[in-house]
Amino acid sequence: MNALPIWAALLVSALLIVAGLVTLVGSLGLLRLRTFRERMHAPTMGMTLGAFCVALSATIMASLLQHRPIFHEWLISLFLILTSPVTAILLMQSARQRRSRSGKDS
Repeated sequence: MNALPIWAALLVSALLIVAGLVTLVGSLGLLRLRTFRERMHAPTMGMTLGAFCVALSATIMASLLQHRPIFHEWLISLFLILTSPVTAILLMQSARQRRSRSGKDS
């Protein structure tokens, strides 16, 4: 029987709880902040850190259960971690160009 050691189960559980809390805080930031530029930062950071915690917990659990290093979860997470900030930057540049065209440059 492949059982996860108690220390690993606690670590994986803690990482998943942190991922959920960080993502929740990012979502609340999206609702609470006023301007578009402020709203872009919170969910981007929350998703990036949340994805990192989920990938780390999956890697730890899979590696301990298979008795060998497992890293394929990082391919999916790498895509998420790279695309989220890039998407936020592109949206912010688009909003800046739209605002400058309307004459409300800040």
